[in-house]
Amino acid sequence: MTLFNIWHYLILAIIFLLFVGGVVGALKQSDRKMRYSMIFSVSLITLFLAVFSIFIVDKYTKKVELFKLKNRRLLSTEQIVYSGIVKNVGSYPIGKVTFSIKLVNRGHATGNVKGANFYRPSGFIDFFSGGFNAKEKPQTVEKEFIVAKNLKPNEIKRFRVYFKYPPYFSSTAQFAKVWGH
Repeated sequence: MTLFNIWHYLILAIIFLLFVGGVVGALKQSDRKMRYSMIFSVSLITLFLAVFSIFIVDKYTKKVELFKLKNRRLLSTEQIVYSGIVKNVGSYPIGKVTFSIKLVNRGHATGNVKGANFYRPSGFIDFFSGGFNAKEKPQTVEKEFIVAKNLKPNEIKRFRVYFKYPPYFSSTAQFAKVWGH
């Protein structure tokens, strides 16, 4: 659950007032069928607005930055280790900080990867043969980790994450990002 700040409460209070106004307007209707459908519509719209507004307020009030990102491969265990520092640069506390890393095998962009790495049997042959026991070799690996919890404004936190590194990757491009929620 996200940590709420003053902006969350303000927006939710406004949406609640819209809900109350919509229900009062619906109850003033003389047609009973119209009354229920109006209450249902107002409830659905205000619920949608409340959920959507939480995400919007989170996006603009919970700001986190990534510093000193380093990686190191552990060849003995075929893992890669990412370490770094996350900092809350916003004015409000952050409930969870998520670190996302995307590794892309650049070998396929330069022509260093054979076509067999991309072929994944499907359809008729796959149905009867199981793909001739061919293993798929994905060229992109994406991982997400929660690296900090309850990060106060201007607070920093060091992190270290491990995950399996595909041994067939060569000249890998990496894309890292962090966000708070």
